Amino acid sequence: MAGHVLVLNATYEPLNVCTIRRACVLLLKEKAELVEQRERPLRTGTMSFPCPVVIRLVSYVRVPRTHSRRITRRAVFARDEYRCQYCGSPARLTVDHVVPRSRGGLSSWENIVTSCAPCNLRKGNRLTHEIGMVPHTRPRPPEPDVFITLATPTVPKVWHTYLATV
Repeated sequence: MAGHVLVLNATYEPLNVCTIRRACVLLLKEKAELVEQRERPLRTGTMSFPCPVVIRLVSYVRVPRTHSRRITRRAVFARDEYRCQYCGSPARLTVDHVVPRSRGGLSSWENIVTSCAPCNLRKGNRLTHEIGMVPHTRPRPPEPDVFITLATPTVPKVWHTYLATV
């Protein structure tokens, strides 16, 4: 039962990604309903079930909007579309603190951007206005969809309807 299933809230808002096994448990307990399924069903010795790709929870789950996600390199790269925020290069990516930590900058979503190694080295511990390097986009916390797409190696085409950032 390898694979991932997109879990939608009762309002069709993407919440999470789970395993096919977990999705089947939610379906059998009637805590979720099937929205999209694979062509080939799941089979046991005597039964056959639809194989879920997208499920929707029957009850609305309140998602706290103040919950901050852990900052990881993968999430920063995905938020910045795998491009250096100073020159646009997709090669040799690192993360950079816009306001360097040596100057009191924090490790927060609003202060970390994707940078290529040459730009990061050139910027060093200087502020952006001191060297004339301004990020292309203003750093911000990523959309929740970023974490959903990071949870699976490939995003099935069926999910694109439900994810805003794909």
